[in-house]
Amino acid sequence: MLTRILPPPGPARMLIFITMVMSLGQGLWIAINAIYAVTVIRLTPGQLGVSLGITAALVLISSVPLGHLVDRAGPRTIQLWSFLSLAPLTGVLLFVQGFWSYLLVTSVQGLAYRAGNNARKAMIAARVPAGDRARIRAVIRAALNVALAVGACLAGLTLAWGERVGYQSAILLTALCFLVTGLLTLKEAPVPPVPAAAGAAFAVFRDVPFLLFTAVDGLLSTHGLLLDIVLPLWIIHHTDAPRWMSAVLLLINTAFVVAFQVRAARGTDELKSASWASLQGGGCVAAACLLFAMTGGAGLFMACVLLTVGALVHALGEIRHAAGSWTITYDLAPDHAQGQYQGAYKMGVDIGKMFAPALFAWLVIGHGATGWIVLAVSYAVLGAAVPAVVARGARSRATAKVAAGGVTSSTVRM
Repeated sequence: MLTRILPPPGPARMLIFITMVMSLGQGLWIAINAIYAVTVIRLTPGQLGVSLGITAALVLISSVPLGHLVDRAGPRTIQLWSFLSLAPLTGVLLFVQGFWSYLLVTSVQGLAYRAGNNARKAMIAARVPAGDRARIRAVIRAALNVALAVGACLAGLTLAWGERVGYQSAILLTALCFLVTGLLTLKEAPVPPVPAAAGAAFAVFRDVPFLLFTAVDGLLSTHGLLLDIVLPLWIIHHTDAPRWMSAVLLLINTAFVVAFQVRAARGTDELKSASWASLQGGGCVAAACLLFAMTGGAGLFMACVLLTVGALVHALGEIRHAAGSWTITYDLAPDHAQGQYQGAYKMGVDIGKMFAPALFAWLVIGHGATGWIVLAVSYAVLGAAVPAVVARGARSRATAKVAAGGVTSSTVRM
């Protein structure tokens, strides 16, 4: 399927291939990390939670400075060194013993990965024409899901085996994927650093319209946690559906994204169309929440049907929201600070992920269908707010360009 939608050989295809190699390692590591830490390194669940929390906080506060570094040093340079450093950082986990060494290694690992993530997005901004970014990001996301699924399957085999040598082999394969990612980056043409513009070093913190979009979109992005965390708990505690339905729903989501993400990104290459795509995404997620709410009082067969339909509607909302947010994030960011702005955008997503799991579990598991209805209303309101927020950001960008003596580009038409 991907062979039919891949762009011709060139910068975009190399970006996609590099993402697939990286995502294979990422999918494998995400699936085994927690179990490896508890069963092999012998951390307690509490120590693991503290370590993950500290790492998340460090990555959050470092996201914009790391993005600023991408702009000043050049995205290819940062991507190269971040993944070359991730390879030994992952491999050294074979020798980690105890909480403090695990915390040190995984914290540096998290910072290196965020730097590489910011760099990859800045590479897209630098190497792909503005009108084609949404399509390329869609292909990248479809390819990423394929690679993540393969990595997760390998992790499943590792976990089923359960032997120490299996975990060690998985870690070495993950390190190899990161090493290959770094080496493949050498095949990409270098992107020159962007000279710093006059004014504050971290100008994104003064860009109120972009920060407002980051907050709204970060909250809207929490819908990704519904299938990962909320629905498995809901299925167990409030429905007659079998437990394995949660895995089925994840497979449905992955297959849907791979099959339709590129199609969902069509026509989202301008801010107005992109903002309406995000609105539609929020509306679909809201409808999915209402379908999930109906499963609580249904029998086994009807619960499975409603869960499946809800997962499909949720997946449609996910891919429409993603397609819209890509164009908006790139087009509201100035060319000289793409890395910095991409880092700030990730902060909004990170903050949403920090509070959403506990809040969503409290709403849905504690209050049943009422909790789903609250979530449905929230996502509908957030989606409806995106066009107005983006219109304000577009006006701000146009004013800044005129003030700087530039000409307003077609990417800020509303």
